[in-house]
Amino acid sequence: MFLHLNHQKLEVYAIPRHFVKECYFTSNQFPPDEKYALTQQIRRAALSVHLNIAEGSSRKSEAERKRFYEIARGSIIEVDAALDIACDLNYCTSDSLQSLGSVLVTCFKCLSGLINSTTT
Repeated sequence: MFLHLNHQKLEVYAIPRHFVKECYFTSNQFPPDEKYALTQQIRRAALSVHLNIAEGSSRKSEAERKRFYEIARGSIIEVDAALDIACDLNYCTSDSLQSLGSVLVTCFKCLSGLINSTTT
């Protein structure tokens, strides 16, 4: 926000930011008794994606950067699994998750490409 670093201009940074917002909007629809359970877990995992990309971008070592990006990708998978449970509990439907699902897949693909590019 204040530092204006180069990674903030990258698509791989902007997409997870949108992903976090979508997760917050979606989890707002969950029942109030989920406020400290599934809602918070989805929000923490989504925020972890964005923050790990930012932190990884600041690392000088390619191996360290890759580790943070892999953690971020793992958090995307965590959100996906949590959304499965949310649907099972009828907190949402797969139809209502189309926008979030689209951003989730895009985010996953972007991060996977970034991880693969640091390997080769």
